[in-house]
Amino acid sequence: MATAEENTAAEKGIGRNAYPGWLVASTWIIAVLMTALMGFLLFRYFTGQPLFAFLSPAGRGNETSTVSVLPAFEPTKPYQAVERSTNPDTVLPVGSRKEVIEYAVASGDSLFRIAEQYEVKPESIMYANYETLNDNPHLISVGVNLKIPPIDGILYQWKQGDTLENVAAKYYAEVQDILLFTGNDLDISNPVIEPGTFIMIPNGWRPLQPFVVAVTAGDNAGVTAQIAGPGSCTPAGGSYGTYSFVWPAPYYGIVSGNDYWAGHQAIDAQCYQGDSIYASDSGVVVYSGPISGGYGNLVAIDHQNGYLTLYAHLSGFNVSCGQSVSQGQVVGFCGSTGNSTGAHLHFEVRQNGGFINPWYVLQ
Repeated sequence: MATAEENTAAEKGIGRNAYPGWLVASTWIIAVLMTALMGFLLFRYFTGQPLFAFLSPAGRGNETSTVSVLPAFEPTKPYQAVERSTNPDTVLPVGSRKEVIEYAVASGDSLFRIAEQYEVKPESIMYANYETLNDNPHLISVGVNLKIPPIDGILYQWKQGDTLENVAAKYYAEVQDILLFTGNDLDISNPVIEPGTFIMIPNGWRPLQPFVVAVTAGDNAGVTAQIAGPGSCTPAGGSYGTYSFVWPAPYYGIVSGNDYWAGHQAIDAQCYQGDSIYASDSGVVVYSGPISGGYGNLVAIDHQNGYLTLYAHLSGFNVSCGQSVSQGQVVGFCGSTGNSTGAHLHFEVRQNGGFINPWYVLQ
């Protein structure tokens, strides 16, 4: 049974597991302080104030920042750089032009160089100017206006009864390419083209009509196409070629104007007015005089071994028809006769009646 003392202690709440009074009071004080701090922080949070700015040392916010000054750069060696000048001209990317332009041929021009300037093939310019050039690059002359297409292909004038399918097939092109070329300005869903309208046929082509200025050659030349002009003759005998060909102009290997291509089966060798022109190989002269076709003054040498060479645009002659010549002998003088925009030598090599690339045989 409990004693009187134990009953009295129980009534007062005093026992072995009771907490000291000071501990209970401290706990309540801490709880109240934490609640107050939480309320203070929530107030700062919802009013947009930094939560812990009040903990910063006094006066820290009033400090002023300073700007560091870098030392002056004094290189020990001279500074080198590439200077680039401002170019006010706009350089258009390849293929960006959409319209046909007119170009007036100037002195020194050639079809080949005009094509390079406008980034199209010379054949494309020939196609666009058939009525002017008739597929003969020698008909180019100073002052002639040429149509320059925007891209490679055929510049075609639409005719009554034409269809996209027929025109594309005629020039080995694709209908889709014609429709999608923006310069044609066609409605893809309903492409209506009025007769007389010029359109581009991208990548279209046709065989070029070969320009031929033939000469009367000896019996052994094998040249079948013959046109007798005022400077031609049919000699009997004479010197024979060596099957080797030297550069016929003073400046070895330099082309001035047209190189060899499908529409110009020759090379235009650089020379200046009055320079000596040399026989590329030994043979007999079968033409010496003016001739049609834009060649001007022409010398032709039959090498009597299947080869024949032509030297055109000469300002004068140093040989006569029927004369035998040796390799390297002066046959005439550089000029710009015929259809030419500047002094140069038009040099052809023919074999058995056909044109060959002079680069294949020149030493």
